[in-house]
Amino acid sequence: MARKVAVVDDDREVREFIGQSLEDLGYEVKHANNGLRLVSTLHVDRPDLILLDVMMSWIDGFELCRAIKANPVFSDIPVVFMSGKTSPADVERGLACGAVDYFPKPLDVQKLLHRVQEIVGPPQ
Repeated sequence: MARKVAVVDDDREVREFIGQSLEDLGYEVKHANNGLRLVSTLHVDRPDLILLDVMMSWIDGFELCRAIKANPVFSDIPVVFMSGKTSPADVERGLACGAVDYFPKPLDVQKLLHRVQEIVGPPQ
């Protein structure tokens, strides 16, 4: 069974590009344009990894990551931030929320894909 990666970003082009790159490697990809959409699907379609933007509507990525990590049912799902917020303080804040890594935008997609493989293993 293919490993699932949730891509949560309010920018459709970013979501689709990352999603297609992951699918090309064999991962199953779930897309969400905001945190509410992700939360609504976590119980029925649990991902192996969440790639999460910071600046989104409804709830920012930092708050969403904190909420995921505070819920014992989902706290073991690794979260990787992808963000245009790239100051050392932003990176530190993201990791303090419980993320396992933080990638600045514009993304180095090859490094991101390599990191996904390191975290969850090969697609199947």
